Amino acid sequence: MKNKTLVEVCVDSVESALAAQDGGADRVELCDNLMEGGTTPSFGSIEIARKLLNIGLQVIIRPRGSDFLYSDLEFEIMKRDIQICKEIGVDGVVIGILDENGEVDLLRTKELVELARPLSVTFHRAFDVANNADKALEDLIRIGIDRVLTSGQEATAFEGLENITDLVERAGERIIVMACGSLTERNVGKFVEKTKVKEVHLTGFGEIESKMKFRNERVFMGGTLRPPEFSRNVTSSEIIGKVCKQLN
Repeated sequence: MKNKTLVEVCVDSVESALAAQDGGADRVELCDNLMEGGTTPSFGSIEIARKLLNIGLQVIIRPRGSDFLYSDLEFEIMKRDIQICKEIGVDGVVIGILDENGEVDLLRTKELVELARPLSVTFHRAFDVANNADKALEDLIRIGIDRVLTSGQEATAFEGLENITDLVERAGERIIVMACGSLTERNVGKFVEKTKVKEVHLTGFGEIESKMKFRNERVFMGGTLRPPEFSRNVTSSEIIGKVCKQLN
C-alpha cells in the first residue's frame, strides 16, 4: 500500500482553514500577511481556528516580514507568542531564526524549541536563505526540530527539485523534509513521485470577487505593489480535495 503523503495548507484566515479542512487537508499553517511571506496571526484568529478545526493547527511565529535576523525585543515577542499559542492549544509552531552570517541561530532556536515543547516545531523557509543547506539541516537535526519547510533554496519546488531530493536522502528518518513552492493540484503528484517527500505545503488558493457594488477605483489601501482591492485569495476546498485525491 502506498504511504500517505501528508498535506499541509498554508492559510491566512479561519475561512481558508475551514476550506482546507473540508477539502481533506491533514493540517494547516495559520499565518497573516502572506504578501510578506507570513507573519504571526491575531490571537483571535488562532482561538477561533482552534475552536472550529479538528485537524492539525500550526501557527507561524514571525514578528515581521523581511529577514530572519531578530532583535532582542523581537525575540521576546516570539517567546511570548509561543507561550500564548500553547495556552490556546495549537498543535505546533513554525519558527526560523538566522544569524548575520546566514547560519541557523543555534542558541535562540534551541531556546524556542524548548519553550514550545511538547508542541511540534517546524523550521520555516528561513532555511531557504541559509548560507549552507547541508549544515543548516544538520544543525536543525541536532537541535531537535521536527520538520523543515523548503523549496530547495530556489524560487519554486520544481526549480529546487534536485536539492529537495538530496535533502530527503540526507535527512532519512532524522527530520521531516516538507516541500513547498508553487505546488498545485496539477503538479504535486509528479513532484512527490520524484522527490519522495512525505509532506507537502501549499495554499490551494482560488480568487473570490468582492460583493461590493460601489467601487472607488481611484483609491487603494497600501503601497504601489498591492493586491487588488475588490478580490481576494481564499483556499479552495475543491482544489485541496484534488490534491489529496491525487496524493492518497
